[in-house]
Amino acid sequence: MKSPKLYLITFALLLVAQTQVFAQRVVILGLDGFSAEGFKIAKHPNLDKMIADGVLSLNTRPVMPSVTLPNWTSHLTGSGPEEHGVTGNSWTVQKHELKAIETDADGYSPSIFKVLKEQVPHVKTAFYYNWAELINSINQKYIDEVSFETNDNYTANYRKALDFIEKNQKDPSLIFLYSVRVDHAGHSFKWLSPEYIAAIEDADVAIGKFLEELKAKDLYKNTYFMLITDHGGVGNGHGGTSMAEMQIPWAITGPKIRQAVMGEDFYNSNKNTSLVIAHIFGVKILPKSWTGVVPAGIFK
Repeated sequence: MKSPKLYLITFALLLVAQTQVFAQRVVILGLDGFSAEGFKIAKHPNLDKMIADGVLSLNTRPVMPSVTLPNWTSHLTGSGPEEHGVTGNSWTVQKHELKAIETDADGYSPSIFKVLKEQVPHVKTAFYYNWAELINSINQKYIDEVSFETNDNYTANYRKALDFIEKNQKDPSLIFLYSVRVDHAGHSFKWLSPEYIAAIEDADVAIGKFLEELKAKDLYKNTYFMLITDHGGVGNGHGGTSMAEMQIPWAITGPKIRQAVMGEDFYNSNKNTSLVIAHIFGVKILPKSWTGVVPAGIFK
């Protein structure tokens, strides 16, 4: 017969197991320039199928300015430009005006990659991108695989990401998979133009193939997926404060994620993304400069 003390210990362990948010894998699907308006107009059956099992917000706000590098940096550092110091696309660690509140030894604001590498045993990290400046604000020494694809192409990076996931399937991992093509279609042909909508729909096809291959390899069901972007646009550009620029889709699905479409009372920002990822991995110690939060109502 078990002693009362042993029963209490067993009960406590079961309670922890039930409440802990455990992650084997998080995949970030990043589509640059993907506006909430574009999400409503374009057909994206593969994204719809993925998001149906999780949380979707079409009222998430970019940080200001509604420009590419400040926003992706905010996604990956849990902070805004006023904290991480990336205020424009020309930022480099060697040349910038605004000093970050907190940096590592190399001068970079602490990213989610750094946090995971320092606190999650055996974690593997990957960063795939096709806009050259995107990596400038992230310290690459915390990333196991970095791959840049030229000329707005992204299919080779999708293949590399699949290989990386399969190779490291027994380890916790964070995979950042980004494409700039939607944004460049907006700049070239205008936001919401037929060409812009077609770029969204083409991305959905590529994402669909990627997800189906994960399912075929039995690597899908225990994975968290995030759909994120940086800003919308108006005319041929962005950077302002119009609702077309400042409302974007944000979605997450996975084993411990609720099933819900969030309304206007769901307050979310790009600087919350890293906080959500850290929570999934059970990270307890966060950088002091991280000002994001875990939005209410995401987790079961």
